[in-house]
Amino acid sequence: MRIASSPSQFQVQSIPTVYAIFQGQPVANLTNARTESQLKAMLDQLLAQLPIESAASARAVEIAPLIEMGEGVLSEGDGTRAVGIFSQIVEMAPDNAAAHGGLIRALLLAGDTEGAGLALDAVPAEIAGDPAIAQAKSALALAADAPDAGELAAFEAAVAANPGDHQARFDLAAAQIGAGQRDAAADNLLHIVAADREWQDGAARAKLLSLFEAVGLEDPWVAAQRRRLSLILFG
Repeated sequence: MRIASSPSQFQVQSIPTVYAIFQGQPVANLTNARTESQLKAMLDQLLAQLPIESAASARAVEIAPLIEMGEGVLSEGDGTRAVGIFSQIVEMAPDNAAAHGGLIRALLLAGDTEGAGLALDAVPAEIAGDPAIAQAKSALALAADAPDAGELAAFEAAVAANPGDHQARFDLAAAQIGAGQRDAAADNLLHIVAADREWQDGAARAKLLSLFEAVGLEDPWVAAQRRRLSLILFG
């Protein structure tokens, strides 16, 4: 925005007409501002009403398609490619929470749990509370349950031997989450909730909610599992 003046059609004792110009068009008549404080007050009021985007807002709009691309690659299961995409976005917009969260989840999908932890540590403090970072934290916490070779089979055998052992089923579900078997994990956690929703102070339900947060609360899979949970809890 700039300020421009134009002379009155009467040249004798005339007062120039002063306009505020925005995007080539006059948007306000500032002629009545007689003092600097009056002019400042009028300009402040005008600026509050104009659709002026900050550099950060403009950058967010610019990188939105890139983040959408990265999320699409994540949903396809290509962690390595997603890491490359989100790494570039973080370089472009280091204050963008969605970019940082996507990078952490991409590193987990690529099997680099240590790298995901380092990426979480590198998140700027001012965006650490963003939902995108919370989702990434949940995914990282659940990845810590990734089973060693043969461990998953041992958990499955324990549940098969005693289907009523909620602890064995809970351990199996945790290992399945770590192994990326979210459908089987959800089935086992919902089984526990249906049998005893208060078991271990609701541990199965809490684990399920952590899985939902890690996947993304807007994800269609999560919506379907939440409907199953609601049917169990509320009929």
